[in-house]
Amino acid sequence: MTGSFRLSSRFLRIATFAALFIGSTAQAAQALAIDVHRDANCGCCKKWIQHLEANGFTVIDHVETNMSAVKQDLGVAPRLSSCHTAMINGKFVEGHVPAEQIIAMSKRDDLLGIAAPGMPAGSPGMEVDGVHEAYQIIGRNKAGTDQVIAEYPEN
Repeated sequence: MTGSFRLSSRFLRIATFAALFIGSTAQAAQALAIDVHRDANCGCCKKWIQHLEANGFTVIDHVETNMSAVKQDLGVAPRLSSCHTAMINGKFVEGHVPAEQIIAMSKRDDLLGIAAPGMPAGSPGMEVDGVHEAYQIIGRNKAGTDQVIAEYPEN
């Protein structure tokens, strides 16, 4: 009986561990779903989507005919504007924001969204023959002010 008890106890521990692992993996994958709104003719938007997918995101791609209206509807201020706009867990991501910054933003309750204004060379999706312009990631907080979240130096 002791051998049988030991076997079923071990089985229960393994089954519990497997259930926790599968549950946490499914939850992590679900947390990385992102909706990307872009113009059909934009090649750098497609490259940014590839960057996201390479970093574990599941991308829901929305091809739009009026990106200005999309940005306005999602609350992206014109000064933060770039070529594409994404939404993740109710927060906006504007432009060529690195995946690591999106993940960091998703852990912050104080931010409505983040942006990489303009189209800086060297940002994800804007790789140009080793050229890297300096750029900032700007966070828009719930108080309505902008703050620098990260800085990427020029190479």
